[in-house]
Amino acid sequence: MNRQIYYHKAGKWFSPDLFGGQLQKLVSEVKKNTKKENILFLCIGSDRSTGDSLGPLVGYKLKKTKGEEYRVFGTLTQPIHAINLSETMEMIRQYYQDSIIVAVDASVGKYEHVGYITLGRGAIRPGLGVSKNLMSVGDIFITGIVGYGGNFEPLLQNTRLSIVMELADCICAGIGCAGPTDTERDMEYGNTQKYQANW
Repeated sequence: MNRQIYYHKAGKWFSPDLFGGQLQKLVSEVKKNTKKENILFLCIGSDRSTGDSLGPLVGYKLKKTKGEEYRVFGTLTQPIHAINLSETMEMIRQYYQDSIIVAVDASVGKYEHVGYITLGRGAIRPGLGVSKNLMSVGDIFITGIVGYGGNFEPLLQNTRLSIVMELADCICAGIGCAGPTDTERDMEYGNTQKYQANW
Protein backbone atom coordinates (compact mmCIF):
# COMPACT_ATOMS: atom_id res chain seq x y z
CA MET A 1 0.00 0.00 0.00
CA ASN A 2 1.37 3.38 -1.01
CA ARG A 3 1.62 6.04 1.67
CA GLN A 4 2.73 9.62 1.58
CA ILE A 5 6.17 10.30 2.98
CA TYR A 6 7.42 13.81 3.71
CA TYR A 7 11.11 14.65 3.35
CA HIS A 8 12.85 17.44 5.27
CA LYS A 9 16.51 18.44 5.01
CA ALA A 10 18.06 18.71 8.47
CA GLY A 11 20.00 21.91 9.05
CA LYS A 12 17.70 24.18 7.04
CA TRP A 13 16.29 26.96 9.23
CA PHE A 14 12.73 26.37 7.99
CA SER A 15 12.73 22.57 8.33
CA PRO A 16 11.60 22.39 11.99
CA ASP A 17 8.52 24.52 11.28
CA LEU A 18 7.50 22.50 8.22
CA PHE A 19 8.26 19.19 9.89
CA GLY A 20 6.41 20.21 13.05
CA GLY A 21 3.34 21.35 11.14
CA GLN A 22 3.11 18.09 9.22
CA LEU A 23 3.66 16.05 12.38
CA GLN A 24 0.85 17.88 14.12
CA LYS A 25 -1.43 17.25 11.14
CA LEU A 26 -0.67 13.52 11.22
CA VAL A 27 -1.30 13.36 14.97
CA SER A 28 -4.65 15.09 14.46
CA GLU A 29 -5.60 12.57 11.75
CA VAL A 30 -4.78 9.62 14.00
CA LYS A 31 -6.76 11.16 16.86
CA LYS A 32 -9.81 11.51 14.61
CA ASN A 33 -9.66 7.88 13.50
CA THR A 34 -8.86 6.30 16.86
CA LYS A 35 -9.68 6.75 20.52
CA LYS A 36 -6.06 7.58 21.25
CA GLU A 37 -5.34 10.96 22.81
CA ASN A 38 -1.85 10.96 24.33
CA ILE A 39 1.51 11.02 22.54
CA LEU A 40 4.23 8.43 23.08
CA PHE A 41 7.61 8.60 21.36
CA LEU A 42 9.25 5.22 20.79
CA CYS A 43 12.89 6.01 19.97
CA ILE A 44 14.58 2.91 18.57
CA GLY A 45 18.29 2.20 18.21
CA SER A 46 21.53 1.48 20.01
CA ASP A 47 24.02 3.77 21.71
CA ARG A 48 26.77 1.35 20.65
CA SER A 49 26.58 2.27 16.97
CA THR A 50 26.99 5.82 15.68
CA GLY A 51 24.42 5.60 12.90
CA ASP A 52 21.95 3.62 14.96
CA SER A 53 22.16 6.08 17.87
CA LEU A 54 19.72 8.53 16.27
CA GLY A 55 16.69 7.15 18.12
CA PRO A 56 18.35 7.12 21.56
CA LEU A 57 19.71 10.64 20.98
CA VAL A 58 16.25 11.96 20.13
CA GLY A 59 14.83 10.18 23.18
CA TYR A 60 17.53 11.65 25.40
CA LYS A 61 16.83 15.17 24.17
CA LEU A 62 13.05 14.81 24.49
CA LYS A 63 13.29 13.27 27.94
CA LYS A 64 15.15 16.33 29.20
CA THR A 65 12.18 18.57 28.42
CA LYS A 66 9.93 16.72 30.92
CA GLY A 67 6.96 17.47 28.69
CA GLU A 68 3.60 16.50 30.13
CA GLU A 69 2.03 15.91 26.72
CA TYR A 70 3.97 12.77 25.86
CA ARG A 71 5.96 9.85 27.15
CA VAL A 72 9.39 8.87 25.82
CA PHE A 73 10.75 5.33 25.54
CA GLY A 74 14.30 4.79 24.29
CA THR A 75 17.18 6.97 25.46
CA LEU A 76 20.98 6.79 25.59
CA THR A 77 20.83 5.19 29.04
CA GLN A 78 17.81 2.96 28.34
CA PRO A 79 17.80 2.22 24.60
CA ILE A 80 15.08 0.27 22.80
CA HIS A 81 16.58 -2.22 20.36
CA ALA A 82 16.13 -5.68 18.84
CA ILE A 83 16.55 -7.46 22.17
CA ASN A 84 13.93 -5.57 24.18
CA LEU A 85 11.58 -4.17 21.52
CA SER A 86 9.01 -6.95 21.86
CA GLU A 87 8.95 -6.67 25.65
CA THR A 88 8.63 -2.89 25.45
CA MET A 89 5.72 -3.08 23.01
CA GLU A 90 3.94 -5.58 25.23
CA MET A 91 4.23 -3.16 28.14
CA ILE A 92 3.04 -0.23 26.01
CA ARG A 93 0.00 -2.18 24.81
CA GLN A 94 -0.85 -3.06 28.40
CA TYR A 95 -0.42 0.33 30.06
CA TYR A 96 -0.60 2.96 27.28
CA GLN A 97 -3.45 1.84 25.04
CA ASP A 98 -4.65 5.43 24.69
CA SER A 99 -1.32 6.64 23.26
CA ILE A 100 -0.44 7.45 19.67
CA ILE A 101 2.96 5.85 19.08
CA VAL A 102 5.44 7.95 17.12
CA ALA A 103 8.32 5.65 16.17
CA VAL A 104 11.75 7.23 15.62
CA ASP A 105 14.58 5.29 13.98
CA ALA A 106 17.62 5.62 11.72
CA SER A 107 17.41 4.47 8.11
CA VAL A 108 19.32 4.33 4.85
CA GLY A 109 18.13 5.72 1.53
CA LYS A 110 19.37 7.24 -1.70
CA TYR A 111 22.66 9.13 -1.74
CA GLU A 112 20.90 12.45 -2.34
CA HIS A 113 18.63 11.87 0.69
CA VAL A 114 21.38 11.45 3.29
CA GLY A 115 20.76 14.03 6.01
CA TYR A 116 17.02 14.10 5.39
CA ILE A 117 14.24 13.34 7.85
CA THR A 118 11.24 11.33 6.67
CA LEU A 119 7.81 11.57 8.23
CA GLY A 120 4.64 9.63 7.53
CA ARG A 121 1.63 7.85 8.86
CA GLY A 122 1.84 4.14 9.63
CA ALA A 123 4.29 1.70 11.15
CA ILE A 124 7.94 0.97 10.47
CA ARG A 125 9.89 -2.27 10.82
CA PRO A 126 13.11 -1.66 12.75
CA GLY A 127 16.07 -3.80 11.77
CA LEU A 128 14.84 -4.47 8.24
CA GLY A 129 18.12 -3.18 6.81
CA VAL A 130 20.13 -5.74 8.80
CA SER A 131 17.78 -8.66 8.05
CA LYS A 132 16.28 -8.77 11.54
CA ASN A 133 12.70 -9.99 11.67
CA LEU A 134 11.26 -7.45 14.11
CA MET A 135 7.65 -6.39 14.56
CA SER A 136 6.18 -3.34 12.87
CA VAL A 137 5.67 -0.48 15.32
CA GLY A 138 4.11 2.96 15.38
CA ASP A 139 1.06 4.91 14.26
CA ILE A 140 3.38 7.57 12.85
CA PHE A 141 7.02 7.17 11.85
CA ILE A 142 10.00 9.49 11.83
CA THR A 143 13.27 8.33 10.33
CA GLY A 144 16.60 10.04 9.83
CA ILE A 145 18.52 8.94 6.74
CA VAL A 146 22.08 8.43 7.96
CA GLY A 147 23.56 6.73 4.89
CA TYR A 148 22.94 5.05 1.55
CA GLY A 149 23.44 1.65 -0.02
CA GLY A 150 22.46 -1.86 0.96
CA ASN A 151 25.18 -2.90 3.42
CA PHE A 152 23.37 -1.43 6.41
CA GLU A 153 25.17 -2.69 9.51
CA PRO A 154 28.78 -1.73 8.60
CA LEU A 155 27.44 1.57 7.30
CA LEU A 156 25.89 2.39 10.67
CA GLN A 157 29.25 1.82 12.37
CA ASN A 158 30.93 4.32 10.04
CA THR A 159 28.30 7.06 9.99
CA ARG A 160 29.60 10.52 10.87
CA LEU A 161 28.37 11.69 14.27
CA SER A 162 27.77 15.19 12.88
CA ILE A 163 25.07 13.84 10.54
CA VAL A 164 23.32 12.01 13.37
CA MET A 165 23.44 15.04 15.68
CA GLU A 166 22.06 17.37 13.02
CA LEU A 167 19.19 14.97 12.35
CA ALA A 168 18.44 14.55 16.06
CA ASP A 169 18.50 18.31 16.67
CA CYS A 170 16.16 19.00 13.75
CA ILE A 171 13.71 16.26 14.79
CA CYS A 172 13.53 17.59 18.34
CA ALA A 173 13.19 21.18 17.14
CA GLY A 174 10.39 20.09 14.81
CA ILE A 175 8.55 18.38 17.66
CA GLY A 176 8.89 21.63 19.58
CA CYS A 177 7.36 23.52 16.65
CA ALA A 178 4.41 21.14 16.35
CA GLY A 179 1.27 23.15 16.97
CA PRO A 180 -1.08 25.69 15.42
CA THR A 181 1.19 28.69 15.97
CA ASP A 182 4.26 29.89 14.10
CA THR A 183 6.83 29.37 16.83
CA GLU A 184 10.39 30.66 16.92
CA ARG A 185 11.65 30.06 13.38
CA ASP A 186 15.17 31.02 14.42
CA MET A 187 15.26 28.75 17.47
CA GLU A 188 18.60 27.20 18.35
CA TYR A 189 18.26 23.49 17.57
CA GLY A 190 20.40 22.44 20.51
CA ASN A 191 18.22 24.11 23.15
CA THR A 192 16.12 21.21 24.39
CA GLN A 193 14.17 23.50 26.73
CA LYS A 194 12.23 24.70 23.68
CA TYR A 195 11.11 21.22 22.61
CA GLN A 196 7.71 21.41 24.33
CA ALA A 197 5.03 20.11 21.95
CA ASN A 198 1.65 21.81 21.61
CA TRP A 199 -0.61 19.00 20.40
